Amino acid sequence: MRMGARAKLFLVLLGLLLVSMAAAEIYLLPTIERDLTERIREDLHVRLRLVAERAGSALAENEPAWDALADRLGTIARARVTFIREDGAVLGDSEVEARALATLENHRTRPEIVAAFAGQTGDSIRYSATIQQRMMYSATPIPGTHTKVTRLSLPLVWVEGAKSRVRMLLLGGALVALAAAIVFSFAAAVLMSRGLRKLTAIARRMAVGDLDVRSRSESPDEIGELGRTLDHLAANLSRSLRELREDRDLLGRILESMREGVLVMDGEHRILLANPSLREMLLLDSEVVGRSTIEVIRNAELQAMVEKALASSEPATGEIEVGGLKPRRLLVHAAPLSGEPRALVLVLFDVTETRRLETVRRDFVANVSHELRTPVAAVRSAAETLRMAVVQDPRAATQFIDIIERNGRRLGGLIDDLLDLSRIEAREFRLSVQSLDVAGLAEKTLAAFADRASSRQMHMSVQVPADLPRAAGDANAVDRVLANLIDNALKYCPDGAGIIIKARLLGKKIQVLVSDTGTGIDAKHLPRLFERFYRIDKGRSRDMGGTGLGLSIVKHLVEAMGGEVSVESVPGQGSTFAFTLPRAG
Repeated sequence: MRMGARAKLFLVLLGLLLVSMAAAEIYLLPTIERDLTERIREDLHVRLRLVAERAGSALAENEPAWDALADRLGTIARARVTFIREDGAVLGDSEVEARALATLENHRTRPEIVAAFAGQTGDSIRYSATIQQRMMYSATPIPGTHTKVTRLSLPLVWVEGAKSRVRMLLLGGALVALAAAIVFSFAAAVLMSRGLRKLTAIARRMAVGDLDVRSRSESPDEIGELGRTLDHLAANLSRSLRELREDRDLLGRILESMREGVLVMDGEHRILLANPSLREMLLLDSEVVGRSTIEVIRNAELQAMVEKALASSEPATGEIEVGGLKPRRLLVHAAPLSGEPRALVLVLFDVTETRRLETVRRDFVANVSHELRTPVAAVRSAAETLRMAVVQDPRAATQFIDIIERNGRRLGGLIDDLLDLSRIEAREFRLSVQSLDVAGLAEKTLAAFADRASSRQMHMSVQVPADLPRAAGDANAVDRVLANLIDNALKYCPDGAGIIIKARLLGKKIQVLVSDTGTGIDAKHLPRLFERFYRIDKGRSRDMGGTGLGLSIVKHLVEAMGGEVSVESVPGQGSTFAFTLPRAG
């Protein structure tokens, strides 16, 4: 049975009243009875002492008429007075006529009488058969004699009456409280239900999607707090839904604007999402969502990659070829979708043009290398033969031979640089990343150029803080980067210039700087310094044996190790080439 708020409040108040009545019956009434009985006992003792004194005075004058004395003292003490002899016989009783005294029971064994004849004041509560009431008895010896005692008794009927009156008062108060509970529960239920009905209506509107509704409750009680909580909940839900819609719209715009194809499939290989670029790459129609990937995409290589990613639960990467009207080569990255078993996200990159350019570049480098190695070897061989055979005009022959050798070395260096650059760009240059001591590596590289610098009175030094953290990189690659930068500085700086290698911590990276005090570089050349074959002074560069590829190799090696290169220069003051490496650990 469903109960309303009013009935529940009434039952709670009724329960409280019943508990209060039970507590009063169990604890209050016995306490009242005990306190009243104790007060009666104390009062009875006072009256008993007075009666005993009067009886003792009368006995001292003469043997009194005990029944008459009992009647007179009973009136004064307003209690039943009884005089009892040592053998238990009643000498006088204010409630019994003299002629009926002989019919009374012997009182010698009564507890209070026994205590009185023992010289003490004794008390006892019991039902009196003589006057048909529950009585309190108190007896004490009569002063001046050991053979007689006096006893006073009072009925306890008014104690029971007091308990009955208290019980009636409690019952009346309970009835009044019950009536008040009915009124108050009805009023409280009306007030509560009014607020609750309003909040219920608001909650129903929120449940059907109207998150703009508010209770705007200002009440300080629990209902007001509930209303404010609902308002706060609606505001949070509204904000969350708005953010979700914005994120959904943003994701949709991003997917539509991406050049890469994106495919999301569930655990049963059904398509959940396919952006326009994917549909263009694979020549799919717009109605692909919800269909099986095998049905929509008929490519065995792609299906094999999907199965591989599902089997290993790890991302899989590979290339596939798509035929048809527009043949393409696509790089596919398949990764499991977090939180969805056997679901995958596939990202497809169109690498057709990239692969074509890589092929052209590799072919060019291979052809150039093949064509140049034979004449270079012939030139160097002829130069060696000429040096040994020529006897006339030795000076001219020597100069000619030097030119041949220099150009031969230059052509050889050019070929080597082209091959290295090709390997780096094609990611065939394998890096062995390890923890590097920048200072030690710089000292070692600098030592290889010590003779050249000394011959031109150039000063070289390494200034690296002792507490500099170790860098992460390939030792050979870093050595080559430093060697190219130092070689450039030696080539283009005048005699007596200085070269300094510094290093410092820059966030989470280590920055290495190679500075010189040479002539500097004009600002217009700085943006193109790292381009292949770019030279500031082409004639001077050729004379010094430069290939125009050194700084390009530096740039590619540093980027392969996860760093960046930069240059700063002031004409007439020198240049500073800088590159960064990740911090180890």
